[in-house]
Amino acid sequence: MNPDTVSAAPYLRRLIDLLGADAPAEEFGAVAAEARVNGVGAQDLSEVEGATRTVLRMRGALRQHRRREAELAALFDTAGDLAGLRDLDAVLQSIVRRARTLLGTDTAYLTLPDPAARDTYMRVTDGSVSVLFQGLRLGLGDGLGGLVAQNAQPYVTPDYRTDSRFRHTRTIDAGVLDEGLVAILGVPLLLGSGGGGGGEVIGVLFAADRTPRAFSPDEIALLCSLAAHAAIAIDTAAAITNTRAALAELAAANEVIQEHAATMQRAEEAHDRLTDLVLRGGDVRDVAAAVADLLDGAIAIHDADGRVLTAVGPGGAAFPGRGTVAEVVADSRTAGRTVFRDGRWTCAVLAGQEVLGSLVLHGRPDLDDAAKRLFERAGVVTALLLLQRRSVAEAENRIRGELITDLLNAPDRDPLGLTERGRRLGFDLDRPHLLLVAEADAESRQRLAGAAMRHRVAGDSISAEHAGRVVVLLAESGTPPGDVARSAARHLTRLAGAPVTVAAAGPAAGPQALAAAHAEAIRCLRALRVLGREGGACAADLGFLGILLGDEKDADGFVAGVLGPLLRYDERRGTALVRTLEAYFGCGGSLTRAKEELHVHVNTVVQRLDRVQALLGDDWNSPERALELQIALRLHRLTGS
Repeated sequence: MNPDTVSAAPYLRRLIDLLGADAPAEEFGAVAAEARVNGVGAQDLSEVEGATRTVLRMRGALRQHRRREAELAALFDTAGDLAGLRDLDAVLQSIVRRARTLLGTDTAYLTLPDPAARDTYMRVTDGSVSVLFQGLRLGLGDGLGGLVAQNAQPYVTPDYRTDSRFRHTRTIDAGVLDEGLVAILGVPLLLGSGGGGGGEVIGVLFAADRTPRAFSPDEIALLCSLAAHAAIAIDTAAAITNTRAALAELAAANEVIQEHAATMQRAEEAHDRLTDLVLRGGDVRDVAAAVADLLDGAIAIHDADGRVLTAVGPGGAAFPGRGTVAEVVADSRTAGRTVFRDGRWTCAVLAGQEVLGSLVLHGRPDLDDAAKRLFERAGVVTALLLLQRRSVAEAENRIRGELITDLLNAPDRDPLGLTERGRRLGFDLDRPHLLLVAEADAESRQRLAGAAMRHRVAGDSISAEHAGRVVVLLAESGTPPGDVARSAARHLTRLAGAPVTVAAAGPAAGPQALAAAHAEAIRCLRALRVLGREGGACAADLGFLGILLGDEKDADGFVAGVLGPLLRYDERRGTALVRTLEAYFGCGGSLTRAKEELHVHVNTVVQRLDRVQALLGDDWNSPERALELQIALRLHRLTGS
């Protein structure tokens, strides 16, 4: 090929095209080589080679401009992030990510000091794959970061493992090795440097590669700029946090002041309301309703025995849980304050050291001090009302006691007058009543009188001391007298703190009948004492003694009560158990004589008596049961039942 015919123009145009495409440097060198092979003349070839060098310089300058442009854009973006700072972690993550991207490193990370632990920790990482590295905690002054923080200057190491300028530790080296880092650049996060050096180091920003690398001054300067933005972000976030904390404290203080003022106002209103309630003659239910409204909960007021006097609100009458009412009230009395147990507040109602009852608040586990004081003040008001009610009850009971005394001493003197006196007291003597007579030892009689007054149901009964005993008239409710007597004995024993025996008679209506019932109850009480029995009973519970002592001679009822199982068995099966038992007792308990009288084999007698034992119980042949059975057999024959 003729050299004069080969032009350099196509190769120059190709160099321009490669520059525009930002092609790799080796492609530019290939253009000059190709021109030489294709026979471009020496002068033109020199032009192509010179143009290649010029284009490569232009390519470097353009790349540097583009890098600077990207760096400036990143710094502007970071500044924008700071201007709209909402989440410190998000801003720091963005800074670390930009550092890694702009410097082209495998990873970037940022450490901050922990004053409480007196070390530094990884706050943000980007590009890290090692969990061990991400959780590193560095002692102050350890590692490359310790050197940067100590001198407040950037440091770069092309090979971390062999660099002896800083203090290596087993923990840090293990983390760096696990991450595979070799070349590391660290720059300080400075506050208050003012552009003239110095300032407070509040952290370190790192960029690192997993292969050896020499970081350029431009890269170090860029990372320092990003570190400055990170320091500003941390400082701004701290200022915002402190401002918010101060505002929160001011708001909390203002809320406390307002709450205190509202509490004082509520306490004043509650005091006025409870005082007005007492002055207007309110009762314990009014107190319960007022306190339930003031404390927005359910209220129950119990008496000294734990019985509910009144309840307002759902669940007010119930007291489930571990301990009894008495145990909780004892705790409140000992503490002198309201106590909380099983989701309920309990306040003992006291008159001096005497427990009159208790207030129980349900549904409010979060009482503050002001609400507790209000609840305890309600306990004082309740104590006043209970004392007032006791005084009224004692006065009424004295008057009713006089009625009982006249009724029992002289029922025939003026029965119409007695009935009228009862009506004026709200007590109708013409209605059927049970009459109870209660007796305790001499030391407990005084306590028994008070216990009887607390035991009776107001409006439906009266009680009084009479002849060293306590007499109680209870409106007849359909409950058998013996059951009423036993229940009263148990309750009075608990209230009086000593054994109490109770006899019941009735129901009876009218002065004369009530006086007769009293006489029957006295006889029953004496029988209980002679028999050595405690608790409660009526004449019907005493078997044949009841027949002798009672005013109503219910022989058929006695026979049915004693022989009933045998009579019913004979009737259903056509057997002769009653006849066999009669022959057995008539022969003095001799099986031989009984079988001759019955004209049966002795084994038949034994089998029949075994059936008697199964129906009447193992003690059928004891002296007391045997006597009852023989009396019942005689009455059965006499009455022809």
